[in-house]
Amino acid sequence: MTQKAETAVITGAGDGIGRALALNLNERGVNLYICDISAERLAETEQMLDLEKGSVATAVIDCGNRDAIEAWAESIAREVTTIEFLFNNAGVAYASEFRSASLDNFEWLMNINYWGVVWSTKAFLPLLEASPNGHLINISSIFGMVGIATQSAYNSAKFAVRGFTESLQAEYLNSSLKVTCVHPGGISTNIAFRARTDGESADTSAEERDASFRQVARTSPTKAAEVIMKGTLAGRRRVFIGWDAWFMQILTKFLPTSYHRVTARMASRNDESS
Repeated sequence: MTQKAETAVITGAGDGIGRALALNLNERGVNLYICDISAERLAETEQMLDLEKGSVATAVIDCGNRDAIEAWAESIAREVTTIEFLFNNAGVAYASEFRSASLDNFEWLMNINYWGVVWSTKAFLPLLEASPNGHLINISSIFGMVGIATQSAYNSAKFAVRGFTESLQAEYLNSSLKVTCVHPGGISTNIAFRARTDGESADTSAEERDASFRQVARTSPTKAAEVIMKGTLAGRRRVFIGWDAWFMQILTKFLPTSYHRVTARMASRNDESS
């Protein structure tokens, strides 16, 4: 009897971790449903995939739009009865001191980075629950562990993703559905280049932000995808990516109320070297 091929859904697959996950899963023979807000970047990802190893269906989706996510899930449910993996990966960045922050930009980020995870999880949950090997993987961040200046929006979303995911871990503790929360450290992607900014952060160009970010973002998307898949297949509830993520986890454990002094010094040294 031929074993049924597994199916995965990935949001934000136009580049970065999402693209790397698509490539990794494609090599494993997993059928893919992938989305991104950029049709151009999504097409580039699709061209990299081997259709002889697994099917690929793409959709241009704004993950900050609940109706779009729900319509996409409904269309997939008309084609398959189960999915084995849901990777809620889509994310954006916004840097600003809170006093100078635009609430429109704050809401824009929250809709994608937090509500997009909630809406996607809700929409695809019946397909995950229908599989005996369902696995929900939500991408939080190192910033879901520590609070950082100018990152009040991003911190809010990623802490919320962590809390949401850990709540689901409790709800599905005795279920076949596994739930994993991923905390990447600095991953070498274009997220800083595309970030929105306000206040003093807006004085820095996209190129300068990208160069500064890549000085500390030492882990490649390919390596990040490998770590995520290793943790996923092992059924781990929490996955850290990179030495910086592990360091921050230890830092908050031993200095839960004073870690800001350490992170402030680290940020200052990075500014001096850039």
